Amino acid sequence: MDGMTLLILLIVALVALAIGAAVGYWYKTQSDKRRLADVEAQAQRIRQEAKDQARETILHAKDEALALRQEAEEQLKNLRRELRREEERLQRRRQELDRRAENLERREQSLNKRQSTLDKRANEIERLYQQQNERLQQVAQMSVEEARQQLLAEVEKEARADMARIIRQVETEAKEEGEKRARKLIALAIQRVASEHVSEITTSVVPLPSDDMKGRIIGRSGRNIRAFEQAAGVDVIVDDTPEAVTISSFDPVRREIARRALTKLVLDGRIHPAHIEKVVEKERAEVERIIAEAGEEAAYEAGVAGLPPEVLKVLGRLKFRTSYGQNQLDHAVETAKLAAVLAAELGADVEVAKAGGLLHDIGKAMDHNLEGTHALIGAEFLKRHGVSPRVVNAVASHHHEVEQDTVEAIIVEVADAISGARPGARRESLEDYLKRVRTLEEIANGFAGVSESYALQAGREIRIIVHPEEIDDLQAARLARDIAKKVEENLQYPGQIKVTVIRETRATDFAK
Repeated sequence: MDGMTLLILLIVALVALAIGAAVGYWYKTQSDKRRLADVEAQAQRIRQEAKDQARETILHAKDEALALRQEAEEQLKNLRRELRREEERLQRRRQELDRRAENLERREQSLNKRQSTLDKRANEIERLYQQQNERLQQVAQMSVEEARQQLLAEVEKEARADMARIIRQVETEAKEEGEKRARKLIALAIQRVASEHVSEITTSVVPLPSDDMKGRIIGRSGRNIRAFEQAAGVDVIVDDTPEAVTISSFDPVRREIARRALTKLVLDGRIHPAHIEKVVEKERAEVERIIAEAGEEAAYEAGVAGLPPEVLKVLGRLKFRTSYGQNQLDHAVETAKLAAVLAAELGADVEVAKAGGLLHDIGKAMDHNLEGTHALIGAEFLKRHGVSPRVVNAVASHHHEVEQDTVEAIIVEVADAISGARPGARRESLEDYLKRVRTLEEIANGFAGVSESYALQAGREIRIIVHPEEIDDLQAARLARDIAKKVEENLQYPGQIKVTVIRETRATDFAK
């Protein structure tokens, strides 16, 4: 019984499973059919939308094509109207040119008739002119050439007098206006750039505590002084000067190194070859540091930035260089400031003027080692180190050894002259002063027609008295220019020299 039940239950379970599977298959089939129907409906809808969109796109494209065609036709119509108007304008222009050509032809014919009439009249005038000349020659008993020469002589005489008067008037007006503006600019520049009159001169004399120190400086058999001279590259002069020795060298930097080293050796008291070399090397390094600092301080004080370190180092060497008692580094800074003021007043490039003024004498820091003038040496040095060509030209041309290309170069030259020529800027030895004054008078006396000449105002003016019967007013003006030019070519002097030519006519008679 249990086995039978189990069998029945098994059969029932199998039947139920078969029915469930059939029902599930049917349900799945129906679900797939519904899904397929939905997909087909969606596809149909998409196709319909695509067709509608394509139809709208085609219609829109047709509308745009129609609009473009209408626009093109309208532009074509406008172009045709413009062409018609242009053709009408050209036709009118052609007709007008034809009328002008006809008028010109009529005028040319009229002018030809007038020309023939004028030629006849000119021939008649020429004939009458010749008859008149013949009558004048008969009356004056003088040929045409003689009359022309006499007339030219009278005209030349009057023209020379007028020329001399005009030259004097123009020169007077130009000098007055130029001097007025120059005084104003120079006074303004000097007032704004105030500095000491004369800088301290670098000395080469080393004081000693006593004359006994001279023997220690010389050393046994002169070994100490030889070691010092060899290490420092200078000459040490030990003479009868009490409590002092003199250091001689053409190089101011080496002379300064030697002065500092010898001063330190004298204070230290240990003077022997080994210690001498050590002290000299130490002072050389110290002076090099001072030179570099001096160059940087000068550039900072002058307001010039961006200079290469090599240029600043050479610039600092001017601290130990003097000219007529004027320290060259101070002179360079002062020239830079003066050039800046003048450039600002004249509307020039202030930076170029400042740099040119600061560096214009940099060649003096190395002119003892190279051949050539300090202006050209300095310009070549600056050019090698990439300094601006306008600054290089200002340095090279401040003594007119090359052409001045810019107004800043002229300003640098003027600032240099102001710095060197202002009162108290430089000192001059009595011998040089007397030589310059004598040469000045000799140059003036070397010109024909000069009676006497006198150098006045410490050589700042030369007054020339001429023979009035040999020199007229025009020649006096030329003589002043010629003497000034020769003075410029033959003399070196600070500032400027005024040349005054005096022509005086005196008439003397006696009452008896």
